[in-house]
Amino acid sequence: MTDAFEEAGLEEVGPIDYLVVEFPGNRMTGEGFPLLVDLVDRGLIRILDLTFVRKDEDGSVTGLEIADLTGDGELDLAVFEGASSGLLGRDDVEEAAAVLEPGSSAGILVYENVWAAPFAAALRRGGARMVASGRIPVQALVAALDATESAG
Repeated sequence: MTDAFEEAGLEEVGPIDYLVVEFPGNRMTGEGFPLLVDLVDRGLIRILDLTFVRKDEDGSVTGLEIADLTGDGELDLAVFEGASSGLLGRDDVEEAAAVLEPGSSAGILVYENVWAAPFAAALRRGGARMVASGRIPVQALVAALDATESAG
């Protein structure tokens, strides 16, 4: 019995996630970029799509070049230039931009959790299927820990 993953040649694919990271006031320091590159270099994630947008004060949204986001003259994420799997469409970019404050920029990242690929493949081979996933925001974790501490 073949499944959709095998038919698509995706037997060893990990879960795919996305992040939208807002930079208020268009202030991108580049501090996180080396850490992102390190995650890729160590084989923990694979960048599928990476794009940057700016939301102007009038609400209009424009794309930004990856080459030098921080304006310091160094090629911060040039290694990811052209990273486009086709998963991230124009409607996705517009939806992400809708949550941005005017005068802000954002990075939109779609990535595969490569570290989980063998585990996911083993589950699929065993007939299991992912039926739900999600993410717990850090603020919710902190609130839950605070509540537990207060109750104890």
